[in-house]
Amino acid sequence: VMKPRRMPVLLLLVFLSFLLIHFQFQPCSNNALTGDKSSPVHILILSSWRSGSSFTGQIFSQHPSVFYLMEPAWHVWVRMYQNTAEVLQLAVRDLVRSAFLCDMSVFDIYMSSQKQKSDLFQWETSRALCSPPACDTFSRNDIISARTCKTMCSKYPFSKVEEACKTYSHIVIKEVRFFDLKVLYPLLTDPSLNLKIIHLVRDPRAVFRSREKSEFELKRDSNIVVRSQKTTKETEPYSAMQVICKSHVDIYKAGTQLLPSSMRDRYLLVRYEDIVRDPLAKAAQMYRFAELHFTPELQKWVHNITHGKGQGTQAFDIESRDALRVSQAWRDALPFEKIQNVQNVCKDAMDLLGYQLVHSEEQQKDMSLDLLFAQKSS
Repeated sequence: VMKPRRMPVLLLLVFLSFLLIHFQFQPCSNNALTGDKSSPVHILILSSWRSGSSFTGQIFSQHPSVFYLMEPAWHVWVRMYQNTAEVLQLAVRDLVRSAFLCDMSVFDIYMSSQKQKSDLFQWETSRALCSPPACDTFSRNDIISARTCKTMCSKYPFSKVEEACKTYSHIVIKEVRFFDLKVLYPLLTDPSLNLKIIHLVRDPRAVFRSREKSEFELKRDSNIVVRSQKTTKETEPYSAMQVICKSHVDIYKAGTQLLPSSMRDRYLLVRYEDIVRDPLAKAAQMYRFAELHFTPELQKWVHNITHGKGQGTQAFDIESRDALRVSQAWRDALPFEKIQNVQNVCKDAMDLLGYQLVHSEEQQKDMSLDLLFAQKSS
């Protein structure tokens, strides 16, 4: 009587054994090496134009576990340029959320139906889009320059962007088009996201000087930033700085005071000056925050890229340079009158973020770095 029941039991054991063997010995994917595919970590580098955000983005982009996008919301502002920055934040948020979830169909609204990977803004700054499966020329562990990537990896279909995104444990997006952290609350509370925010700031006087050098490239963005204000050619640069500085104050207060206590560990303030003073320590801090391992290869790259002889003459290129010296170039380049004007519109931000005011031309030249920004080292 027992024999007829024995066969189903044996079949069940054989089936379970097959499943065990199949899942235990299946080929190891990249996600198995870099993290849990089902719960990637999402990092938003939140900053403003000319604040060292491109370099900070590269610290993450060059990591073999990171899928990185540089300012995907550029496409929103190009297509919807007639709107104000405040209005555009909602469209930017929706695009960023979709990109974090590797749903790149969101770009269909802003780009041609015949788009290629190379139509994505600054795609070549993403090491993930310069290595498999987005490009077969390089390895995932290679340190890849944007210039080399652009030469070797441009002719791939746009579908490779989404395909590549889905194979990484960490997705990092750098954006300069958010002005209010409260706009991001729906993403911070979204159960489908594991979002952390790195808020990168820089001395407003250095930002102003860098914006002057890049005035032509920033013209459209600047027009959107000050659209709701009455400005002249002379006052527009200071009006833009006032908006930017106020946004940093609002974001910092929201991140440190208004977020629920359960979310406070998802916000990290980083000053660019602290990065260039001690690149390895600050990179290590950001990697810990992002749950990433700081490999010896990346430590060497971070050191070399910040201790070169370059003077940062190319505004949007990430090249080896004397990063600390370049960060302080404003002290020799800006007339004291302009420094005073920037300090007037950005005083609240400078006080809150730990940047000391300069009160005379002599002090401008002689004040030590420690006195310039010593209060809020984090």
